[in-house]
Amino acid sequence: MKQSKFTDSQIIAILKQHENGVPVAELAREHGVSTALIYQWRSKYGGMDAALMKRLKELEAENARLKKMYAEERLKAEIRQEIIEGKY
Repeated sequence: MKQSKFTDSQIIAILKQHENGVPVAELAREHGVSTALIYQWRSKYGGMDAALMKRLKELEAENARLKKMYAEERLKAEIRQEIIEGKY
């Protein structure tokens, strides 16, 4: 995944500006991002504070690690099953 050039606190600050009535087009121009990105941030991080945002990122990282572990174990199980069936 591409690393964002904005920190969590910067994203929250931008979203707070939007909540306070600053138009999205003006925010996008000021911060050098697209309006679509600001809407994506709003849908993903809207209403969060820095602690919740950090926890979300931790959970996403843990989820990715668990998915990788599951895929590796599933592959091992398939190899074992093929060996038991005598394919090798």
